[in-house]
Amino acid sequence: MNVRFLETFLWVARLQSFSGAAEKLHTTQAAVSSRIATLERDLGVRLFDRDLRSVRLTPEGRHAVEQAQAIVRLTAEFRETVGSRSALRGVVRIGSSDTIAYSWLPELIARMQARYPSVSLDVNIDTSLNLARQIQDGEIDLGIIMGPVVAPGIRSVEACTFASCWVASASLGIGEGPLDLAELDAYPLLTFSTGSAPHRALLDHLSKAGLESFRVYNSNSLAVMTRLVSAGVGIGALPVVLVQDLVREGRARILDIQPPVPSLTFHVVHQDRSDDILAKVITDMALQIAADARAANRQAYA
Repeated sequence: MNVRFLETFLWVARLQSFSGAAEKLHTTQAAVSSRIATLERDLGVRLFDRDLRSVRLTPEGRHAVEQAQAIVRLTAEFRETVGSRSALRGVVRIGSSDTIAYSWLPELIARMQARYPSVSLDVNIDTSLNLARQIQDGEIDLGIIMGPVVAPGIRSVEACTFASCWVASASLGIGEGPLDLAELDAYPLLTFSTGSAPHRALLDHLSKAGLESFRVYNSNSLAVMTRLVSAGVGIGALPVVLVQDLVREGRARILDIQPPVPSLTFHVVHQDRSDDILAKVITDMALQIAADARAANRQAYA
């Protein structure tokens, strides 16, 4: 029995769509239909009920899903442990937030390239909100985002926490030493996009401190935010990792302001499928890289 046909069966079952499975598998809808028809003929049962609007598993199809997952998982594990990794081909779609892209995403990509040289990567940088939806919809295979994502069939593993800070352009001439944020109400606050977890946390932080009157400028591009900080447009509420180059170059200073900016915690998130070995391998890589980065930071500041 062709394992590729079983993989096709599982994708049609998950997405309830022949066209969706074809897109995921980088093939045509006709090829997917042919594989399913061949599998049904070999098994002597009908796996799906189809009409113009929907695709539904038959009772026999529902019974087959668990067995197909086990076969595909064992095949993937066999290929991973015994076979040549250079023989593994395909595309892995990874989503990442800006913060991870600016920190250790390049290292993760480099390790993936070294381990699976024939696997292509499709990297999408977006907000955590958008990436969480794309993971749940099966549009990307794995995301490194501000999480967790609490949803059926989704696995979220905590990877790292980034300290955040108040940061301003050196050109603003804000004095050194402890400051109260209320003293700086002439400046807008620069932070993540509207509705994001850090934006909500910042608004809640300001509200508890009785500072709701501040103007807040948002962007889904942290590159834009750091440029605005450097240009002296306002005071950034951003992860330290994003502004450390500006600080080293003397173009910006981290300010000692109360209340502090909440830290940001990131998770590796993917659909929890027993047959998706690559997602688990990439998760383990990401966790190791995050741990190495924490150890390096501790050594740097020891």
